[in-house]
Amino acid sequence: MNGISLGKYLPLDSCFHRLDPRAKIGALLMVMIAIFLPAGFLGYFIIGASVLVATYLSKLRLNFLWKAMKPMLFMLIFLLIVNLLVIKEGTLLFQIGSFGIYSGSLVQTLYIVIRLTLMVIITTILTATTKPLDLTLGIEDLLKPLKKCKVPAEEIAMMISLALRFIPTLMEETQRIMKAQMSRGIDLEEGKLKEKIMSILSLIVPLFVSAFQRAADLADAMEARGYVPSQPRTRYKQLRMQKKDYLFLIICLGIIIANIILWRLS
Repeated sequence: MNGISLGKYLPLDSCFHRLDPRAKIGALLMVMIAIFLPAGFLGYFIIGASVLVATYLSKLRLNFLWKAMKPMLFMLIFLLIVNLLVIKEGTLLFQIGSFGIYSGSLVQTLYIVIRLTLMVIITTILTATTKPLDLTLGIEDLLKPLKKCKVPAEEIAMMISLALRFIPTLMEETQRIMKAQMSRGIDLEEGKLKEKIMSILSLIVPLFVSAFQRAADLADAMEARGYVPSQPRTRYKQLRMQKKDYLFLIICLGIIIANIILWRLS
């Protein structure tokens, strides 16, 4: 699991680790909104600079964030190629056979790549600086108003936190199965299309079996500890917002306002 970053918590001593999980979740949502505002490259520069400051304050290394980006590289390259060849907006820059590369397609592709990169990085910062239990409590508190509409806030919070927690576990399991299959002579990289499909099936089937087995073990462990979803529970740890948490939310709100202003001026 040392080579996997997304969904992994790092027990460091930083100001970001000491922030309230509700403030960090709220900040994540506000930055996500700012990312999808069409504020141009200047808006993305503001968000990117803020993310770099957050990375420095959280004492995370850049190679840790790079490891989180590695699984996304194939999708980013695929989107880059497809958008460059499909979108035909703006002026024609150069021609590749029957396909033309336009300025509008280049700009739109860069927007998509920057958005996905920022989304992965800020999600990694959230999971790396927040304990899974604190993340569950924060999501549960934020969903409390929905209880009046009979929405199971505790169950939703538990499912989200478990999903984030098991991302690195499943990725590690995938790597282990790939190494086991390669040691048995299965080539996952070369071969004909039919052979590649069979190789992928030999990877997916044991991965699903392992995931279902882990889910069953987790359910048994939760039942053994007396967990009942519909029953009210008490908390040992109570969350309390402080001045630094409100200041953090105000800064994130300022990022949204700045992007809205840039959007209106563009």
